[in-house]
Amino acid sequence: MASLTHFFLLALSVLSLFASSSNAQLSPNFYARSCPNVRAIVRNTMRQALAREARLGASILRLFFHDCFVNGCDAGILLDDTASFTGEKNAGPNQSARGYEVIDAIKTNVEAACRGTVSCADILALAAQEGVTQLGGPHGQYHLARRDARTASQSKANSEIPGPSSELSTLISMFAAKGLNAREMTVLSGAHSIGQGQCNFFRNRIYNENNIDPSFAATRRATCPRTGGGINLAPLDFTPNRFDNTYYKDLVNRRGLFHSDQVFFNGGSQDAIVRAYSTNSVLFFGDFAFAMVKMSSITPLTGSQGEIRKDCRVVN
Repeated sequence: MASLTHFFLLALSVLSLFASSSNAQLSPNFYARSCPNVRAIVRNTMRQALAREARLGASILRLFFHDCFVNGCDAGILLDDTASFTGEKNAGPNQSARGYEVIDAIKTNVEAACRGTVSCADILALAAQEGVTQLGGPHGQYHLARRDARTASQSKANSEIPGPSSELSTLISMFAAKGLNAREMTVLSGAHSIGQGQCNFFRNRIYNENNIDPSFAATRRATCPRTGGGINLAPLDFTPNRFDNTYYKDLVNRRGLFHSDQVFFNGGSQDAIVRAYSTNSVLFFGDFAFAMVKMSSITPLTGSQGEIRKDCRVVN
């Protein structure tokens, strides 16, 4: 049987071929001359952030998902509202988003080394990758050269980002609209291997749904009352600071935190792949890395499109 190292070397070569064919304008070596240390700068800044709070790995990963699902991976989510501009930060799905200060810190460090060179969109992609890797997950070789949007869309953020109460059919449609198939959707849901969720988003599940383990529901009710405590947190799986396949094991045991988690294992079309991931972490890691590289290539701005922001929160 091939070693795990051999598996990932093979997987990375496939990922590289995929990314090259899916968007020829992105390149793994885009900053080789203009900012050769950018990956190391992102890695070190993320390491410092995760040492302070491991949950930030999940927070940055969530920012990246939400960014890519609205107008592609263009750093639109990072723009602050102004008197004359409405961005995506205050859209419903983003009001609990966090980690912006980590991206600011990375941008400051990158600018100190390579002024006006690296986009916020690429920084966000690399930071999300590092969050997964440093918490024990797979490493996908993201291609770079994204540029930053000068616009954002609060209306699209409200309508195109999947929510915690979504049904399976809705999720399949929303992911398909971004060029991601049902298997890729199910493996990307494994991002919930890390992080925590707010009571507001799972209260209905633990009090009103039947496809839930009774002891799990009782545990979650202890910190999520029927009324109040809306921002109280609960882990998305049993190992919220370690990227692994426990999320899928929890689904098989009816311990998915959100309604939109448990729908992946509820007598439907994704049951078999959830069960496969729950017993085979190598399969999960390989598929997750592939799907993340694919998602990171959703309609990026390249070439002369957009800009390289000096500050990730405002257009130049």
